[in-house]
Amino acid sequence: MTANRVLGSRLTVLVAASFVSLLAHAAPSDPYPSTYAAATAAPVLIHGATVLTGTGERLEDTDILLKDGVIAAIGPHLAAPEGATLVDARGRTVTPGIIDIHSHLGVYPSPAVSSLSDGNEATAPVTANVWAEHSIWPNDPGFERAVEGGVTSLEILPGSANLIGGRGVVVKNVPAVTYQAMKFPGAPHGLKMACGENPKRVYGGHNQAPSTRMGNVAGYRAQWIEAKDYLRDQADYEAKIRAGGKEAQDAKPPKRDLRLETLAGALKGDIRVQIHCYRADEMATMIDMSKEFGFHISAFHHATEAYKIANRLAENGICAAMWADWWGFKMESFDGIQENIALVDAAPNGCAIVHSDSEEGIQRLNQEAAKALARGRAMGLDIPAERAVGWITLNPAKALGIADRTGSLELGKMADVVVWNRDPFSSYALTEQVYIDGALQFDRAHPHTTPRSDFLLGQPALRGEAP
Repeated sequence: MTANRVLGSRLTVLVAASFVSLLAHAAPSDPYPSTYAAATAAPVLIHGATVLTGTGERLEDTDILLKDGVIAAIGPHLAAPEGATLVDARGRTVTPGIIDIHSHLGVYPSPAVSSLSDGNEATAPVTANVWAEHSIWPNDPGFERAVEGGVTSLEILPGSANLIGGRGVVVKNVPAVTYQAMKFPGAPHGLKMACGENPKRVYGGHNQAPSTRMGNVAGYRAQWIEAKDYLRDQADYEAKIRAGGKEAQDAKPPKRDLRLETLAGALKGDIRVQIHCYRADEMATMIDMSKEFGFHISAFHHATEAYKIANRLAENGICAAMWADWWGFKMESFDGIQENIALVDAAPNGCAIVHSDSEEGIQRLNQEAAKALARGRAMGLDIPAERAVGWITLNPAKALGIADRTGSLELGKMADVVVWNRDPFSSYALTEQVYIDGALQFDRAHPHTTPRSDFLLGQPALRGEAP
């Protein structure tokens, strides 16, 4: 009898272990892991620059050493290691690489043809099961144009047709054959949601729900209720396994559901919630909803009326990712003002971000930030350039959950660095060199060394031939 009890006990443990193993195997944290590897590069010593660190500091006549893919030293009169490349940056400005928190490169690539239009899975109001990364075309020439504008990392998001459009992914802006080779190692996924006109227009026009803003909110809430139930069922199953005995033997893991898996990840804080939302009243509603269900909103995107609730956003630790001056193209955007970004920044602990949502705008995010800076100064706000540069570097890194590794020029962080020919907020500013993990990815003086998309290889214009 004792032997039987011992045997039964061992079987229970084995059964429990097998169920736990099955659950872990059924829902891996990332079944499409990053294969990104930083390019090997000799050390680089950038000498004599004006440095805007991204943390609010300005350093004059300063050197930066890039070594082994990271910022190895910052200060005056640094010694160059053996074999280092020397860059004379006197009269130039150095910043962290630009990070675009809202891009559709690769999923809405150029050329913009229907066969490459893969950003919206507009087949149901909720498609939390889809991942934008599975639509990315790494050969999109837009990636090259973005790196020439100083963009070193970006979040690729699904479009805004749906209430919940799916997962977004953060990538490093490097040439690659597969998207996994661009995927930022360890960066959290994003969850794309959309307020207002878009989902109700896409579905309401076909006599489907939602057709109103109240239908939008009811739709979100129903999904979060299901996600809470999904988490509860998982917790109940895991409790039975831990308890052992007959309960563990009889326990069945919850059926895997890709839609609820994504929503559950957002509830647990593993996936960053990024919400397309223009109007202040709708942003306030979404904040209340986040408290009802217990998730955190990382950033509102577009947010043309963020200035109306800037303090409330700051109090809740929510960033606003905005355009400098997009206005009036639909009803939601009519109350947008050019001071929006500066006013969000001015709130205590405010988190203002300049984003693109455009394959063209991503090439000049420094100029978009410059416009917002100018409008803020015109209304009397004292905003130094060393603070404003955070709108396109450190703040988006914070909202994406990667600020511990990039977004500012600090020791040990990724050597994502841009050398500008002058103040980056000048209309005449151009990137001279762009480094990603210390490797030169763009050199204006030697354009032939810039990697080119396979899609463009052999094109007559690039060979200097008549088309």
